[in-house]
Amino acid sequence: MATVKYYDVFNGDADGICALLQLRLAQPQNSELITGVKRDIKLLNKLETKVGDQVTVLDLSMDKNKSGLLHALDAGAHVFYCDHHFSGEIPQHPKLTSLIDTAADTCTSLLINEHLAGRYVNWAIVAAYGDNMLVAADQLVEQQGLDAEQKDTLKQLGIAINYNGYGATEDDLHFHPAELFKALLAYPDPLDLKRENAQIYLQLIANYQADMAKTQDAKVVAQSAAGGIYLLPNEAWARRVSGVWGNDLANQSPDIAHAVLTDLPQGGFLVSVRAPKNRASGADELCMKFETGGGRKAAAGINMLPTDELSRFIAEFDQQFTV
Repeated sequence: MATVKYYDVFNGDADGICALLQLRLAQPQNSELITGVKRDIKLLNKLETKVGDQVTVLDLSMDKNKSGLLHALDAGAHVFYCDHHFSGEIPQHPKLTSLIDTAADTCTSLLINEHLAGRYVNWAIVAAYGDNMLVAADQLVEQQGLDAEQKDTLKQLGIAINYNGYGATEDDLHFHPAELFKALLAYPDPLDLKRENAQIYLQLIANYQADMAKTQDAKVVAQSAAGGIYLLPNEAWARRVSGVWGNDLANQSPDIAHAVLTDLPQGGFLVSVRAPKNRASGADELCMKFETGGGRKAAAGINMLPTDELSRFIAEFDQQFTV
């Protein structure tokens, strides 16, 4: 009889990693980790499963992984699927357990936090800050009675973990998300990382700060009533920082939208879009108008925007976000 295999399939950003940390701290499992850069979102489509296999999928659009999901279910695997991105029609299947909520003010780790009744809530707070869910994160901080220093530690850690997931390829990343997950799994409470001066914590923060300092030289591509579009160079640091810098811009100017374009080695652009914080919707609609685009209402991206589509992107950006 074939041995049952366990697979954990998760986004390589703060939300995906922290969602899995909560689950595996609560329910330890020797599983095969399937992950990659933040924008590698069709991970379930790569999986080959058989009868009885157990698959956990976190922070990946069900719509983008529909063929892989149906293939796994047809093969007889059991699938637990938790996410907050556009799902499309959710299959009705006895072997599928889904926890999907596409509201603009939640993320996968917050859903897992509710699922586990707050058992590892500090990791959910880390994820919420990393995913720029500031209101939800602040509310949990207050509920837990954390002080200003603890709040800042969780916030900076979330941003740094999220930043680590950005890049065009895994070679751009300082830490592969699977290795980062395994290193963090040793800490049931993320506050212990700073208390113990954990090397992984110090390195994450230092990497993030060094790259963010370089964004001061970014070029302005377009500026309008809708928002600002910026361009970063074809450098690994720029690909790493594109998403978290987009979050920073959104937080600094919450009434307008922002897009960060990064030159790709093969031509074209990697694109991160942030809807206005004060009306957090439309980012996914904009990005899905382009072939490699997707995401959620407040934040979305395009993996490869051809150079000859830049003018159309600027026009669509203005149309999407002009009030």
